[in-house]
Amino acid sequence: MATDDAGPEGAPEPPVEHDVDPDEGELERTIGLVGGLAIGIGTMIGAGIFVFPGLAAENAGPAAALSFAIGAVIALLVALPASELATAMPRSGGGYFFISRGLGTGPGAIVGLGLWLGLVFASAFYLVGLGSYAGQVFTEAGIALPISPAVPLGVAFGIGLTVLSLFGTENTASLQNAIVIVLLAILTLFLSYGSLDALGVFGAESTPERFFPPGGVLPVLQTAALVFTSYLGFAQIATVAGDIKDPSRNLPLAMVSSVIIVGVFYVVTIFVATSAFGSARLGEFGETAMVEVAREFVGFPGALAIVIAGLLATFSSANASILSASRAVYAVSSDEIIPKAASQINLKYGTPHVALGLAGGPIVVLTATGQVELLAEVASFLHLVLYGLICVALIQLRRENPEWYTPSFECPAGFAVAGVGAVASFGLIAFMQPASIGVGIIVMAAAYGWYRYYATDVELKGDF
Repeated sequence: MATDDAGPEGAPEPPVEHDVDPDEGELERTIGLVGGLAIGIGTMIGAGIFVFPGLAAENAGPAAALSFAIGAVIALLVALPASELATAMPRSGGGYFFISRGLGTGPGAIVGLGLWLGLVFASAFYLVGLGSYAGQVFTEAGIALPISPAVPLGVAFGIGLTVLSLFGTENTASLQNAIVIVLLAILTLFLSYGSLDALGVFGAESTPERFFPPGGVLPVLQTAALVFTSYLGFAQIATVAGDIKDPSRNLPLAMVSSVIIVGVFYVVTIFVATSAFGSARLGEFGETAMVEVAREFVGFPGALAIVIAGLLATFSSANASILSASRAVYAVSSDEIIPKAASQINLKYGTPHVALGLAGGPIVVLTATGQVELLAEVASFLHLVLYGLICVALIQLRRENPEWYTPSFECPAGFAVAGVGAVASFGLIAFMQPASIGVGIIVMAAAYGWYRYYATDVELKGDF
C-alpha cells in the first residue's frame, strides 16, 4: 500500500484504490474490466448453457430460445439503470447500496438481506450443476456409481471455493479470467459447428418442430422466470464494485457487455440443442443435456469437450457467486444492518473472512438439498425484486438529485428505461411456480422481521 515509490520519471505512483470501511479495514480494488466481464460472463454462461437447455426445452420447446431472449431484455433494462447507480456509488453491496441510499434504510435492509440469501440460493444451484458435470466424468469413464454424486460433489466444491475466496480476490479473479477465456473458446467452436450442422451444411437439414409449445405463450413466460437465474451475473459485478478498478468506466462496460454477449450464446445454444434432438427427448437428459447434444454431433470427443466446458462453466458460476454473496454480507454489516463483526477484514489477505463464512455455510447446506429448479426460481424471485427496486431507486434519486449523486454514466432515457425495467422485473415473478414464490416471500418476511428487531435505528450515509 505504499504510495511514495517513484515511477520512471521520478513521480510518485498512484495509490491503490480501496473500498473503505474506516472501522474494519479496506477492500483493495484489484479487478479490472476483463475481471469484471469474467465475473459477469462466467456467472451467467454456466447455468444458461450447461444446466438449463434440457429443462427449458422440456417446458417450452424450441420457444425456450424466446424465453432466454426475454430474460436478456429484462436484464438489459436493469443493467443500464444499475450502471448509472454503480458509477455514483461504486461500493461493495451493489443493489443493496443503491436501494438503501435511494429508497431508505427499511427497503435497503430487506433487499440487502434478500440479496445475500438470493446469492446463497443461486450459488447452491450452480454447485448442484457443478456436481452433475463432475459426476458425468465418471459416466464418460465407464465407472458406475451406486448413487448420484452430484450433491456430495457440489457440497465439496462449495467448501473448497469458499476457502479459495478467503485467500484473496486477486486469486479468485485470475482463476475466473482463465476459466472464461477457455470456456468461450470451446463454446464458440461447438456452437459454430452445431449451427452449421443444424442448417444442413454438414448433413441433412433438421426439420424444425412446432416453435411454441401446446400451451402457447404461457409456458414461454414460465420458462423465462425459471431461467432468469442465468442473468444474475451482471448484478454480481455491481456487488463487487468495491473491488473494481476505475469503476466509472469499467462497471457500465462490464455489466451491459456481459448481458449482450451471454444472451447471444443462450439463444444460439437452444437453437443448436433443439435441432439435434426434439425438445421432449432433450428434456429427458436433464442437467447434462448438452453432453448428449455434443455426442450427437461429433461422438465421444465432443461429449468429453462439453463435460470439460460444463465443469468450467458451473465452477465459474459458483466461484463468482460465492464471492458476490460474501460482499453482500460485507455491505449490510458495514451499515450495521447485521452485527458489525461480519465486515471484519482479514489483514493478511484483505478479504472479509467472517462474511465468507456467513455466505459459504448456508450455500453448502442448500446445495445438500439438491433441489435444482426450486433453488433456481427462489434465486430468480429474490433478484427480480432487487432489480425492480433498483429501477425505482434510479427514478427516486433522479427526482431528489442529492448533492452526493454524481454518476459518471447516465442511463439513456433513464425514467422510461427504469420504469419499464421495474414493471418487467416485478411482472415476471407472476409466472413462477407457487412453491418458489412462497419460499421467496418467507425469505423477505424474515429479512423484514430482522430489520424491525435489529436495525430500525440505523442511519445510512449518502456521501461517496
